[in-house]
Amino acid sequence: MSTDPNRLERRGAQRFEVHMPLAIHFDERTVPAFTQDLSGRGIFFYVETALPEGAVVELTFTMPSEITLAENMPVRCRGRVLRASASQAGQRSGIAVQLDSYEYLPAGEPIAQFVRVSVASAAGATSGPVPR
Repeated sequence: MSTDPNRLERRGAQRFEVHMPLAIHFDERTVPAFTQDLSGRGIFFYVETALPEGAVVELTFTMPSEITLAENMPVRCRGRVLRASASQAGQRSGIAVQLDSYEYLPAGEPIAQFVRVSVASAAGATSGPVPR
């Protein structure tokens, strides 16, 4: 990875640093995860379960108002795992998912809400999304 401040950014969508819980649905089960950042095309999160590259996943979370430019909105996204890597501690995996589709859910529809995965996650949390 280059540390050159003048390097060309090749991402097609702006990323927002957002630390929030989400539910990952795959292989007929649901597991909690915690986001690091998201964009209109993808999301990066940490989860304590291994996900293989290419796996099809469904993600459910509340999109923050800073991104929707309206209210917080429950959303369900579908995508596939592009990249999976173990964390330094070896306990959680960092997962990059390319989003193929998404839908906003009715305001009354329940969304699985999870607490932070660990105290270490809470230390890096921010109060809202920060463009990267």
